[in-house]
Amino acid sequence: MNKLRAIVFKPAFCAAFAFLLVTNLTAFAQSRTGQVLVQVRPDHADWTYKPGEPVKFQINVWQSGHPVPGVRASYKIGPEMLPPTLEKTEVVPPTGLILDAGTMKEAGFLRCIVTVEVDGKTYRGLATAGFSPETLKPTTEDPADFDTFWTDGKKELAKIPLDAKLTLLPEYSTATVNVYHVNLQNIGGDGRGVSRLYGILCEPKAEGKFPAVLSVPGAGVRPYRGLVTLAEKGIITFQIGIHGLPVILDQSVYDSLGRGGLAGYMFNNLDNRNTYYYRRVYLGCVRANDFLTRLPKWNGQDLAVTGGSQGGALSIVTAGLDPRVKGLAALYPALSDVTGYLHNRAGGWPHMFRATGPDSHRTKEKIETSKYYDVVNFARRVKVPGIYTWGFNDETCPPTSMYAAYNVIPGKKELLLALEMGHATVPEQTDRLNLWLENFLKRAN
Repeated sequence: MNKLRAIVFKPAFCAAFAFLLVTNLTAFAQSRTGQVLVQVRPDHADWTYKPGEPVKFQINVWQSGHPVPGVRASYKIGPEMLPPTLEKTEVVPPTGLILDAGTMKEAGFLRCIVTVEVDGKTYRGLATAGFSPETLKPTTEDPADFDTFWTDGKKELAKIPLDAKLTLLPEYSTATVNVYHVNLQNIGGDGRGVSRLYGILCEPKAEGKFPAVLSVPGAGVRPYRGLVTLAEKGIITFQIGIHGLPVILDQSVYDSLGRGGLAGYMFNNLDNRNTYYYRRVYLGCVRANDFLTRLPKWNGQDLAVTGGSQGGALSIVTAGLDPRVKGLAALYPALSDVTGYLHNRAGGWPHMFRATGPDSHRTKEKIETSKYYDVVNFARRVKVPGIYTWGFNDETCPPTSMYAAYNVIPGKKELLLALEMGHATVPEQTDRLNLWLENFLKRAN
């Protein structure tokens, strides 16, 4: 007969089993984290509307590809860069929050900025709806003596010898490209005398004649290494700085200058058209072309200019000033229609007329000077082909200001929009612009 046998847990064994159970539970405990994505988008796929047409924005908040439950979104809606006309905080449903944002009665941009807080950290997203931006007109005026002013400046520049000094940089050079540090004489920043212009020349080692590209810089103070990749494709490139100092110094030098003597350089002498900081800069771009077009390896006909932000502005300026330029590729150009703020709409970087308090630049002298340097008035004179690109979400160079310049360009033009982008690019933008430059410059070769 089988006997039932009772199993008795001894106290020591029970304690051990409990410890094992807790240990296993602890081992399997998990926590998750990850970047939160605040997605904002208008209800038209092309982000554009006609004046008077209503726009709806949709807000979604994602983490690990799924909605963040119960998250509260604070949003502001209004014309870009101006005080909002609507502010509110609401819970975002899992399917997204739909906002009736109203409309604009005239051409311009309506922006929705959203912030959320998750685990004590704030995240931000935005979207900008355009209302017939292709009809936007500039607010700045074209001075009657604009052409005379710049013609006289170029004549003054032409009297200054080039005095080009080249230093080979073996550590920057490649098997097919020689790279040089270059410095040239340029017009002085005080309206008289001379200064120096520095840059990096990249020149194919192969025998022959080549097209050329002038690369003009974005805002700030930094070193440069040149456009070697483009030069390896058979194009002479010259990348310049604008501050009159060598471009191969240690980074700490530029950092110190950027926080010191060159801080706020874009406002220096804004009350005087003859000594404003950008006079030497704009004429320096012409001087850079003087150098490029005298190189023995230049093919004598093909010269383009390219740059982004401040460099986008300088690309348009150079094409408007210098008939030797045959084409340009400009990314999100700054310094465009800077007087927009005086007309209750966004103006271009550096937003000198945005403030209305004690630090405001809204004086008659500064407003008048700006007209001689506004990209819009150079854009009116760009007759050569060009490609331009920006995004609707740019908060540094507002699309209102960029369209104001683009719309008055009489030359053949192509606009490449990356709608969601702010003051930056996606690879597809730079790839398209580089391909455009290559094809344009090699069209006759």
